[in-house]
Amino acid sequence: MRSYTIFVINPAAGRGRVGQMLGLLEAAIRRAQSSDTEMVVTQAPGHAIQIARNAPAGSRVVAVGGDGTVHEVVRGIAGSDKAIGVVPIGSGNDFARMVGLHKLPLEAALHTALRGPIRHVDLGLVNNQPYGTSLGIGFDAAVARKALTAPTFLRGMPRYLYSIFAVLKGLDLPNLELIQNNQILYQGPSLLVALMNGPCYGGGIPIVPDARPTDGLISVAVAGAFSRLGVVGILPRLIVGKHVHHPRLHFFHGTEFIVRFDRPVPAHTDGELLEPSHEYRVQVIPDGLRVITQRA
Repeated sequence: MRSYTIFVINPAAGRGRVGQMLGLLEAAIRRAQSSDTEMVVTQAPGHAIQIARNAPAGSRVVAVGGDGTVHEVVRGIAGSDKAIGVVPIGSGNDFARMVGLHKLPLEAALHTALRGPIRHVDLGLVNNQPYGTSLGIGFDAAVARKALTAPTFLRGMPRYLYSIFAVLKGLDLPNLELIQNNQILYQGPSLLVALMNGPCYGGGIPIVPDARPTDGLISVAVAGAFSRLGVVGILPRLIVGKHVHHPRLHFFHGTEFIVRFDRPVPAHTDGELLEPSHEYRVQVIPDGLRVITQRA
């Protein structure tokens, strides 16, 4: 007997693409569903957290959208016996990529959400708030924040490039202390810190290529004292995962970290912006999240 399944549909995901597909999605879900299935369309940011939190014990809660939708569902089910499924129709889909679901066409994704086996992956925590795939602190989060105020006529890559160069214009690196077990692993100027459960963020950028969501560890990349020209030079290598031997990049693994700066620094979890802070406390809960996956 299948468990109760709730499809959480975010119409704003994929830059509004999911909203344009609502009729198609609802018809496809009706074809696949049974009496123990429900569809809910989110009404505002944060709504998916409440839907997931209020779902019956043992439910399959399926995020129909991108990483923002997934992030809210993860926050809603963390610490419970509910499982997250994904129908990946977002801009990034890094969580779906991490668990091997990002290439599924719609019908296959729905079938997997309803009938796929449930496995465990690790769960990240930052300042006691759960995240699924990624925590980025520094330059990348500043770029994401700047994109919110970019000219409205810019979309896609032009908007991203505008935001990068706007942040670069005023680049002023904070000083970082990365601490593990009361030992300082890195101290000095830092462009960014990524504390990862999976290898990719930003829509497939392999910031920590060897990160694995089932190893019980957080995988960390620290970019040190990069100049404006250095940032421009490393970006093409970063996008294709050829950055790992750069002398100003440092990699660590562990179960708990303190990330401390000399000023408030912006951050994002699974692409969702956090308020800037001086300090971020990060840990992993091994096997802390139940995920619906494909059959082997």
